[in-house]
Amino acid sequence: MVETERTQNAWMDGHDSTAAESMVESREEAAVGAAERSNSDETLGFGERAVSAAGAAFLSAIIVNPLDVAKTRLQAQAAGVAYSHPLSNLISRMAYFGPRTMFADLRCSPSCARAGIHGTVAICPPDCFQYKGTLDVFYKIIRQEGFARLWRGTNAGLALAVPTVGIYLPCYDIFRNYLEELASQNVPTATPYVPLVAGALARSLACATCYPIELARTRMQAFKVTETGMKPPGVWKTLLGVTSHVKGTGLQNNFQSYRVLWTGMGAQLARDVPFSAICWSTLEPVRRKLLGLVGDEASAVSVLGANFSAGFVAGSLAAAATCPLDVAKTRRQIEKDPIRQLRMTTRQTLLEIWRDGGLKGLFTGVGPRVARAGPSVGIVVSFYEVVKYFLHQHYATS
Repeated sequence: MVETERTQNAWMDGHDSTAAESMVESREEAAVGAAERSNSDETLGFGERAVSAAGAAFLSAIIVNPLDVAKTRLQAQAAGVAYSHPLSNLISRMAYFGPRTMFADLRCSPSCARAGIHGTVAICPPDCFQYKGTLDVFYKIIRQEGFARLWRGTNAGLALAVPTVGIYLPCYDIFRNYLEELASQNVPTATPYVPLVAGALARSLACATCYPIELARTRMQAFKVTETGMKPPGVWKTLLGVTSHVKGTGLQNNFQSYRVLWTGMGAQLARDVPFSAICWSTLEPVRRKLLGLVGDEASAVSVLGANFSAGFVAGSLAAAATCPLDVAKTRRQIEKDPIRQLRMTTRQTLLEIWRDGGLKGLFTGVGPRVARAGPSVGIVVSFYEVVKYFLHQHYATS
């Protein structure tokens, strides 16, 4: 049985195959598809890829940031971060009252039972400020901190996402094209595993480059400011606060005080490398199948739909599978004890989470994480591929 070949456009990532084809034919077609993609991608330079990826990251970071905040708050709460009203104890209550205090700053959620009355001000019980799920996080943040706080850390998210994705996706393209060409010429049986290796390498490079901003974003989202009228710290002030805590111990030299900015990068890599490997090894065959159904009649809409669908499925699966490592990363990044912060390891953190919360603790925040990752990967990949599609069309007609 000989399968009919399908000639692809420049943006397509492989050949569609029939259910009856043999493993040998599948590998040969993958090698041919890799060669075609490598030749077609030569018209796009690293800069054009980076701009496409940065635009995709900008759009994604703004849309899904509230889900990232919800996930971080749930994980931080499980790690012991206290989310309570400043009036929940006598000392903070005395410090809180002042000329700028307003009743709106002290109000309880309508669903909470009033624990007592201090003058004319309702005092909330501590559990009024405990988060019970994703929607509860949204509700309490909006009511207690304001709607805009759902986008807390967006500036850090943008400062992180634009350079990270600007490195990640172009490097993935370059690594994938090179490794596929290399594999097709030397080890054809290894071609299906190229997306896994390329994704892991590209993500490691992007993570190591931009990690301090990721640290700042997590801490900005995890901790809330309770003082009335006080502006929350930004990225730079948050990072200065991290290093100043270490310097204040008098136990660490200058190099180690700045090394703390990469605290938890092991957990980040332990999460992101498997995430990328799972994501791309799932995304590529799904995308190839969807694009193969379109054939030569593809348009920008079909490119968008195929890539978003593949990205949504791949991102959701990868996010669910790597949730325990994300919980460990968050716990390491929000640790305030500078000595413990430098000595913690990912393995110790995972064991600590298992001891404290079991399987439920390891998957804290899995709902908002999956809800965030699916659309985020879909948006980034589809936007990136659509921009590449239009650039290819431009070069083809010029």
